[in-house]
Amino acid sequence: MTNKPLIEPQKKQPHLTVDSSSYKSQSKHSFQTVYTYIQTRIQRGDWQAHAKLPSVRQLAKDTGMHRLTIFKAYQHLKEDGHVYARDKSGYYVQPPALQVLTNEAELGLPLFQGNLGELHRIETTYQFSKALITPNLLPNHYFAEYVKQVFDLYPKLLGTYATAQGDLELREMLQRYFTDTAQFHVHADEILITTGAQQAISLIAEVWIRPGDHVLIETPAYASALDVFEQKGAKLVPITIDANGYDLVQIKEAMKKYKPRFFYLNPTFHNPTGVCISAEQRKQLVDLAAQYECLLIEDDTCHDIYFDQKPPLPLFAYDTEGYTIYIRSFSKYVSPGLRMACIVARPEWFTPLLAAKSLADGGTPLLNQKVFLLYFTSSRLQQHIEKLRIALRIRLEIMEEELSSTGWYYETPQGGFNLWVRLPDHLSVPELLARCLKQSISFVPGSLFDRNDTSQQYIRLCFSFASEHEIRQGIQQLVSIAKEMEST
Repeated sequence: MTNKPLIEPQKKQPHLTVDSSSYKSQSKHSFQTVYTYIQTRIQRGDWQAHAKLPSVRQLAKDTGMHRLTIFKAYQHLKEDGHVYARDKSGYYVQPPALQVLTNEAELGLPLFQGNLGELHRIETTYQFSKALITPNLLPNHYFAEYVKQVFDLYPKLLGTYATAQGDLELREMLQRYFTDTAQFHVHADEILITTGAQQAISLIAEVWIRPGDHVLIETPAYASALDVFEQKGAKLVPITIDANGYDLVQIKEAMKKYKPRFFYLNPTFHNPTGVCISAEQRKQLVDLAAQYECLLIEDDTCHDIYFDQKPPLPLFAYDTEGYTIYIRSFSKYVSPGLRMACIVARPEWFTPLLAAKSLADGGTPLLNQKVFLLYFTSSRLQQHIEKLRIALRIRLEIMEEELSSTGWYYETPQGGFNLWVRLPDHLSVPELLARCLKQSISFVPGSLFDRNDTSQQYIRLCFSFASEHEIRQGIQQLVSIAKEMEST
C-alpha cells in the first residue's frame, strides 16, 4: 500500500475562503466547507487509506479559519467514518466504510463489499460464512453442570477481579498442557490470558505496528487480522501459501528486503485454505526468523480439529532462539461464549504485551477463566472433541459430495472448518454472492482474504456451522444458482 504525498509541491492546493477573521463570527457553513473539502479529496484519491491528513494548525493557517472550526470539521468527519484519530499524532484517512453497493445496470442485485464482520451479521438459512461450531455440536448440558460447580469451588468468584495477566491456576494448567501436548516448555509467567484470539492479534498490533511499518502476511490470510494491521497503518507484504506450503525463498527475500516488524501466519489448518504446513517447513521457517531477526506471530485456532492425524508441533516448539510468539485459541471448539485464548511469549517480548493488556481491559473476566479451567481439564471435554472431529468430517464429506458434479477445484483439508473452492473464471463471485444472499445462502468471497486480487475467483465455504441437512440443501441451491448464471 503506498500513500500519495499529503501536499504535492508542484501543484497549488485549493484554497478555502471564509468571510470572517474571528471564530465567533464563523458560521456553520465554515466547518461544513472544510468537511466537504477533505471528504472530496479523500473520495477522489488525493489522500489514500491511512494517509496522515494536514494538522488542525496547518489547515487553520492555510484557510484563515479558527482552529476550533477545523477541529469541529475533523470531529464530524471522524463521527461519519471518513477519518480516524491517533493520540498525539493527528488524523488519518479511514479505509472505505462497510457498505452494500448496488450495480443496477449490470445485475439489479446488491453487491456485498464490506468485511467479514458485516457478512457474519447477515442472517441466512444456509450459513456457510461462519467458521464456528454450531451450538448443536457442543455438549451444552454438561457445560452448564461445570458452570454450577465453579461457584461451589470458588464461592467468592463474582466479588474478585482477575489479574491483567490471567488467573495463575489457569496459567499453570496451560503450562502443563503445552508441555504434554505441544512439547514445548514455558513458565506460567510467559503466558498471557486474552479474551479470544482477536484480542491477542489486536494487542500485538498495538505493541509493534506503527504507520508505515512492513508486516509479512500470508496470501490469502485471515481477514480480520488484515483489517487490524491495516487500521494500524501497516504496509502488508504478501507471502504465498498453497497446497505445498510456503515459498521459503520468497520469505527469505522479503525478510531481507523489508526488515518487517513481524510475519503473521496461521500454519495449522490455515484459514481460509485449510493447508497444514509440514514439520520440515516449520523448522526452516524458524531458522529464517532467527537469521533475519524477524518475529513470527503464530496464530493457532484449530490445532485439535484434525481428521486423520495430528498436525505437526507448533512453530514455537521448534524455535530455540525465541523469535516466535504463539497465539492459541480455544474459543471455537471448547466454548465460544467464553472467548478464551492465550499468548505465549518469551520474557523479552512479554512485558509490552502485558502492559497493553492492562490498558485494554485490566484482565479477562475471572468467571470465564475458572469455568474454562474446570471444563478443559475434564475427561468429558476430550470425549467431546473426539466426537466433534467425526461430526465435522461427515459434514465436510457431504459438502464435497454436493460439489462433486461442478468440476470446481479444491483441496480436501485435513482439519479445521473450511473448504477453499476455486470457481471458473467466467463465474462472477460478487454476483454469485449477491444472488445467494437473496436466497438466504452465505459464503465468504476470497477477495476478503487477499489484498492483491489473487483470490478473486475463490470462495470459502464453512462446513462447521450448518447441519448435515442444511449443508446438503444449501450447497445444492448454491450450485443451482451458479448454473443459472452460466446459462444466461
